[in-house]
Amino acid sequence: MATFLGHLVPAVGFLLYVIYYSVLTSLALLQEQRVLQHPMLPRKLGGHKLAWQVSYEALAKVVFPTISIFGEWFSPIGVNRFKMIDWKDPRRPFVFKSVWEHITMFGFFVLSGVADIVCQSHPSSRWSMKLERAAEALTLYVLALMMISHAESKSPLDNRVHLLLVVLAFLLALVATVEIWLPDHAPLWVLKCWLGMVFSTWMMQICEMFIPLTGRPWQEDSPMDMAFVTIFFCWHLALAAALLTAIYGLCRLWHCRCSSRTKTPSTRYQRCPMESSGEELEKLRAEAEPQDGGV
Repeated sequence: MATFLGHLVPAVGFLLYVIYYSVLTSLALLQEQRVLQHPMLPRKLGGHKLAWQVSYEALAKVVFPTISIFGEWFSPIGVNRFKMIDWKDPRRPFVFKSVWEHITMFGFFVLSGVADIVCQSHPSSRWSMKLERAAEALTLYVLALMMISHAESKSPLDNRVHLLLVVLAFLLALVATVEIWLPDHAPLWVLKCWLGMVFSTWMMQICEMFIPLTGRPWQEDSPMDMAFVTIFFCWHLALAAALLTAIYGLCRLWHCRCSSRTKTPSTRYQRCPMESSGEELEKLRAEAEPQDGGV
């Protein structure tokens, strides 16, 4: 993954997931939901009835990291990087360090997806939501640890870039940890969306460092370039907030438009006709007059 494509694919995957989660959060806030509801796959899929309901999020956590794991092992085609130890060398050194770091990260995302599927099959259990959040927090802690390991033996510029990713992953893990006890706290949903958006856009920034848009290559040992990396990171904090605001604005427009369509004319207030010649008014007056012999 130490290539442009190797960073671009996870970055796009994270970004799509964060956009999806941000849309869910925005709609939940607009609809004043107390619980963040995740859309489920239909019970009948491809003519087969599922044993239990599975959310799109859980399925994505299992499928896409699994594909990435096989990509790490066998990409490019014909290269088998499955082995961990070089048995031919008398020293028995470990090989493919970066590959196994990435496989470890992807493997824990698969574990989080499996935990989601198991918990969603027993939604009535009081521990289901806590187990989902705990598995997610564990995955993010592992992500932070692997980022620390990934930055070892690299240039000062790479260390700075990956250190900022470690900070983001650790903060996301802390939010997921707090959600174990406060799963229905809306500010935590928004904070997770914002941190996840920064994480995704910052991985995009790493891709730009492989192919600079300005045509000027980054200097790995330049203190000036490292300073500008920190400046750009602060800009990404503002960019993520702007993107999250834009998503909320679009969801608000869509929600208002759908709400106006679902309203029926009968539910709206209609003024009673008060013309003296109206048939309805004459009928009401006749019914209101006391009948002969009434008490």
